This record gives sequence, C-alpha cells and structure tokens, in this order.
Amino acid sequence: MSVLVAAFYRFAALEGLPDLQRELGDLAAAEGVSGTILLAAEGVNGTIAGADAGVQALLARLRQVAGLERLEAKFSRSEIQAFHRLKVRLKREIVTMGEPQVSPYLASEVGTHVPPGQWDALIADPDTLVIDTRNAYEVAIGSFEGAIDPGTATFREFPQWVERELRPLVEQRQPRAIAMFCTGGIRCEKATAYLQQQGFAGVHHLEGGILRYLEEIPEPLSSWRGECFVFDKRVAVNHQLEPGEHSVCHACGLPLSPADRALASYVAGVSCRHCLERFSDADRQRFAERQRQMERARQRGEYHLGGRPVG
Repeated sequence: MSVLVAAFYRFAALEGLPDLQRELGDLAAAEGVSGTILLAAEGVNGTIAGADAGVQALLARLRQVAGLERLEAKFSRSEIQAFHRLKVRLKREIVTMGEPQVSPYLASEVGTHVPPGQWDALIADPDTLVIDTRNAYEVAIGSFEGAIDPGTATFREFPQWVERELRPLVEQRQPRAIAMFCTGGIRCEKATAYLQQQGFAGVHHLEGGILRYLEEIPEPLSSWRGECFVFDKRVAVNHQLEPGEHSVCHACGLPLSPADRALASYVAGVSCRHCLERFSDADRQRFAERQRQMERARQRGEYHLGGRPVG
C-alpha cells in the first residue's frame, strides 16, 4: 500500500488564515497531496493522502503555525489515492456544533483525555455512561459495546439531545463518569467542552478517537465491534485500519453493508434501503444517468470520489 493517509486536528486560536490557506494549497500541489483541510479561528481539521514525504511536508508546515506545534496525526495506508484533489477551506468551525461560546482550545474547558490503553477499563465500569458522539449512520456500522447512540443526523443536533435526553439520564443514573468518543477525537473534544460549560461533571473522551484505539489495541483485547466509517473512498476501515466491507450509496451518501447491497432496494448509484422512499422517479432517472456517466469515466480511468475530514 503506497498511499499514506493522515487524519489530524487541533484546536488553537489561529490568525492569518487566508495566507495559510494559499500556502497549504501551493505546497500540496507541489507535493502531490490530496484531501481536505478545514481552517478556522478555532483550529484545523483535515484528512490528506499522498506519498509519505509529501504528507509529512504538509504536517511539518502546519506545525510551524503558532498553536499547532503539537499537532498529531493518525496514519493508515491505502492501495488507492483516497481523494481526488486537495481542498483547503476557511470555515467558522472546524467541526460544526453551532455553539460559538465553546472554546476547546482552552485546556480548562475540555474533558479528561483517556489514552486507548485505559479506555476499556473506563467504559467497562458500570458507573460510566458511554456516548458515541458521531452521526447515526456512522454508529450503525460499528461502535463500542454498550455505547449510547444519540441518533443525530448532524453534530448540530447534539446540544439539543444533551438537554432533551442526556441531562435527564444523568440525573436518573448519577454516573461517576461520562465517556465520549468519535472517529478521530475532534467531535468528542468539542462535546466535552460543551458538557462542562453546561455543568456536567466527570466528563472524559477517548484520546485520538477510534482510529488511534484501533491502531494501538489488539483486536482480541478490543471492545470495538464492527467497522469505523471514514470520510474518504475507503468508506470504512476494519480493526487493522484496512478498507472494510462497506461501500457508499452514491444516491444518498450513506454506507452500505454487503447485506444492504444484496437487497432488491439497492441499485448501484440509484437507490438503497436508506433512500428508496426519499427520492422521486425523476430523481432516480437522473441518478441512473449520472451512474452511466460515472461508469464510462471509470472505464476511461477518469473517475474519482472525493472525501472529507474525519469527525
């Protein structure tokens, strides 16, 4: 596997973002690196892929930025280029919660980091409330045993879920700890900051997210079940951080298992069990034509599927 994939984020108070945006774009073009990097006043979030030297050159440049000196990345390998091109975007938030008062770059505002080696003991404690902060479609293909799925479609829904369901649950169960996790660590770090601002105590999150846990914990000793959704052409990775069995529906963008693809509702690029009732016949005709164009492009070696940073 010749392509190095690096997923990274760091909360920090950043300035001079337009200049940094141009510089990263130029460097990526020179090094042949693809992917997506999000820049905001609160930090950076990205997933990039390319030759080892090119990926490390972009990470080294980011670490020269004030506040990003300790930027860390989770690495994996891919047999294919996971992205078509590099996009460096300026955003209001590097992970969108819609709560501008949350400042995860302040150490006093984030929850306790739990390294992968201590995670299983924490979530096995019956006095720990374990929460998966990812979207419902991500949770559906894999999660930690016994974790609560908030059932959210986007991270913007998380604060409402906290008030509607989590607060009453905490009042009822009185847990000693709340343990949250996500793909790469960014969502749960912001979520812990939000919970602490809202007066919750004993808030923890998995350091480095699921990806670092899968990298460090052997599968026979692991409490992870299923695959981990990733926002690139691999769709999902298994416990060895290799491409898993899931693909993506090009009509609705949701992941599909082999069993999903065996259903009558699945027509490649046109429909699946998630979206069969969501679109009209006219939509499906349009999707079918797009699928034919994609197949022709694939035969010519021109088709690529883009991706997004992990959450």
